[in-house]
Amino acid sequence: MANVLLTGASGFVGGHLLRELLANGHRVQALSRGAASDAVLADAGAVPVRGSLGDQAALNAAAQGVHAVFHCAANTSAWSRDREVQNDTNIEGTRRLLAAAEANGVECFVHTSSVSAYSHLVEEVLTETLPQRGGESWINYERSKFLGEQAVRQSALPYLVFNPSHVLGPGDRNNWARLVKMVHDGTLPGVPPGSGAFADVREIAKAQVKAWQSGLRNESFLLGGSHASFLEFVQLAAQLSGRPPARRAMPQALLRVVGQLSEMAAAVTGKMPQITPAAVAMTCHHLKVNSAKAMAQLGYRETPLPQLMADTLAWMRAEGMITASPV
Repeated sequence: MANVLLTGASGFVGGHLLRELLANGHRVQALSRGAASDAVLADAGAVPVRGSLGDQAALNAAAQGVHAVFHCAANTSAWSRDREVQNDTNIEGTRRLLAAAEANGVECFVHTSSVSAYSHLVEEVLTETLPQRGGESWINYERSKFLGEQAVRQSALPYLVFNPSHVLGPGDRNNWARLVKMVHDGTLPGVPPGSGAFADVREIAKAQVKAWQSGLRNESFLLGGSHASFLEFVQLAAQLSGRPPARRAMPQALLRVVGQLSEMAAAVTGKMPQITPAAVAMTCHHLKVNSAKAMAQLGYRETPLPQLMADTLAWMRAEGMITASPV
């Protein structure tokens, strides 16, 4: 059994990492911001440790006596107004956590990055040897994930870096599940014209824990999934929900106008827009990911999208996020 410090444990991917680490017999200290999250994390089997990525002293204390740090917390906003806080979390927060881990002699830093570190600027199929272009991107989320990952690679600590693609599965409340819910509720305004690689969150957690336990160090792994256009994704969600399927994707030019108008309106209202120019750029992109390295070395599995979607919908129904399918 090892002592592990986990950030982002109350989130989607982090929650699955917590369960996987506990299932493998490890003691997990989970970074927690307050009493409410303390209770949730304790109920899940973690030992809550109070602190945030903005508090160096708290991170130093949290990292004492741990063998590995699993860093999963991130700010995923696509709104330009969130740039400052996003940079403080994704870049500076990662650097503070690395400093705490280094000061405490942590044996391995396991970092959940993203395919966004490569950027939508890359048109090729992503492989681990392909140069990342997130540092060139005008999209702050891509740039911040790139710089956070670079901080890990440049540190003195042994590390593992994981770049998941579009993450789907049970436990999703705020990511692709939002799109699924709009399909179910009939409120989806339009389908983006891009395509993605839909990765199973459960397989992502298994791959990270297996890589760490196997003693691999200073390696990175792309964790992709079933490739599908967003139109195919939405049509599958509609089919499994018993809802009318969308017939076509929204033209890219129109979607860009919607994104620009939404951001202009948000500047007046102060409320986060449902769609931003950055979100438009990312959902018009055709993401292609090669997971061969993770499959060969970690036994990583790309769950077929129909099964992954069905599992996600079943969980959403059980949680009351959507109603049962019509008979």
